[in-house]
Amino acid sequence: MDIKTAKAAILVESGKPLIVDEFNLPDRLEHGQVLAHVHTSSICGAQINEIDAVKGVDKFLPHLLGHEALATIVETGPGVVSCKQGDTVVMHWRPGKGIQSNTPVYSWRGKRLNAGWVTTFNEYAVVSENRVTPVPDTIDRTSAPLLGCAVTTALGVVNNDAQIAIGEAVVVFGVGGVGLNIVQFAAMVGAWPVIAIDRLDNKLAMAKDFGATHIINSETVKDVAAEVRSVTGADGPDKVVETTGVKNLIELAYEITAKKGRCILVGVPREKAEIYTLPLHFEKVLKGSEGGQCQPARDIPRLVRLSDAGKVSYRGIVTHEFALDDINDALDLMRSGTSGRILLNIS
Repeated sequence: MDIKTAKAAILVESGKPLIVDEFNLPDRLEHGQVLAHVHTSSICGAQINEIDAVKGVDKFLPHLLGHEALATIVETGPGVVSCKQGDTVVMHWRPGKGIQSNTPVYSWRGKRLNAGWVTTFNEYAVVSENRVTPVPDTIDRTSAPLLGCAVTTALGVVNNDAQIAIGEAVVVFGVGGVGLNIVQFAAMVGAWPVIAIDRLDNKLAMAKDFGATHIINSETVKDVAAEVRSVTGADGPDKVVETTGVKNLIELAYEITAKKGRCILVGVPREKAEIYTLPLHFEKVLKGSEGGQCQPARDIPRLVRLSDAGKVSYRGIVTHEFALDDINDALDLMRSGTSGRILLNIS
């Protein structure tokens, strides 16, 4: 490959700031790999969890991060047919069309630098063919990365996990990048009411713009369950989606779900939740979501068509932009909970 080095944000030690530095790319692409020039990437809560080692000891340090971005294909390896040099693509973590290749072998400061099938906090990335999906080159550079995770996850949660039907009562806990789009898509498929719950008034105001019929501030309302039931009736909502991963909100989401309703957990928990399981024996459903089981090769083109037709909007979801060199400032802002999705201008 002509590109020999690139800049990246590298996780060297769990819980510590990332190191922005140059690393070395491999000499050639292997079967099923592509070289992508990353333009913009958004930061997902999953990266915060990775940095904090929420799922346990990180055995792959040092490694690269990121899984939703807009990029251009620079080169394709043997066997690649779903994209070509010059294509504009969305990079995503869920497998799509094409080959699942070996993960790339990078080096940094004389030692191996690990990476998965896709990483996006780096200027150039060797990526598995099935982690990129071509999109029109006219696509908006700011919102396009959201199609790699936030928007496709939301679509999958509504269609596949929650299976929201016309007229069903829906509650969404946490209206960040994923939650806002769950609100938008729930309203699109005819849910009513659609109740958004968050602790920040600015996010709740945005949820109203995205189709929420009711909003509840969990910081100021003393009895959130009672407030929800005052809208949905005593049986509670048919579908509840919890996106924060916060223990007490997971427990509350499950509690308020109707007896034969579905409670979908999207956020990764940091603590063990306690629930009363008996209702699960009588048709109540509690389900964890893995990216909404979305299929990027199918779902991303659908979302592009909807956006082009003016049927959906992502305006306002990205609230801040940072250069790659300032990624630790971006992560601090995201941890504060006061931002929406944050965009990194990679190259």
